[in-house]
Amino acid sequence: MLIGGLQKFSLLDYPGNISAIIFTQGCNFCCQFCYNPLLVLPHQSFFSKILTDKRNKFKYIGVNHSQQQKDHFKYNENDLFAFLKSRINKLDAVVITGGEPTIHKDLIEFITKIKKLNYLVKLDTNGSNPEVIKKLIDKKLLDYIAMDIKASKEKYQKVINKQIVLEKIEKSVKIIMTSNLPYEFRTTIMPEFFDQNDVFAIGELIKGADKWYLQKFKSDIELINPKLKNKESYSDQQMNEFAKIGQQYVKECKAR
Repeated sequence: MLIGGLQKFSLLDYPGNISAIIFTQGCNFCCQFCYNPLLVLPHQSFFSKILTDKRNKFKYIGVNHSQQQKDHFKYNENDLFAFLKSRINKLDAVVITGGEPTIHKDLIEFITKIKKLNYLVKLDTNGSNPEVIKKLIDKKLLDYIAMDIKASKEKYQKVINKQIVLEKIEKSVKIIMTSNLPYEFRTTIMPEFFDQNDVFAIGELIKGADKWYLQKFKSDIELINPKLKNKESYSDQQMNEFAKIGQQYVKECKAR
């Protein structure tokens, strides 16, 4: 597994449990408001130029790096499992996030090794690989799933800056909602890409879901699209108004 980082302790990321968080490297999306550029483009983020074309789009242009630079971003898997073994009976769970974990071919094997240590496992995913999600569920390797809904259908490709088959997102939503596992959907709310109409549109997509969290956009950190840095977020009042609309579609919708 290509591991980009480890947070050894969290009380927030797995509801009701003490967890460690494993960050995988690489992502098949390039969300403009993403605040994990080193994980999304691990060998490019700080060794690249960001160019803007006439249509105000952006893209990363990779450059050549030494092996030493590439190795800087790797986290040793043996060290990771040594840590997890040392925390048995101290931690309850492991959260696997990214980047996007489901792009890695060894994800099933990796989670199997974690489950053998008797940890609960939560997966954070963008929902782009429904077949992988289903395999993990069928093999009983997951205990909690969090899926990010990036935008309404009309704005999805603009937000993620990639081509995508939207039916895969819809399929993942259905798989997760019928999995009999605890789950949540999440949407990062950014004024440039989100308004009241998007709440209605996404609400229809996940209608009947258990939980939907609306997350305030963070702009005071490094982002995939640097032009969004320090942009204003919606106010708490506006976020709560969006959540009230969301409550028409799901059992629980909260702004956070």
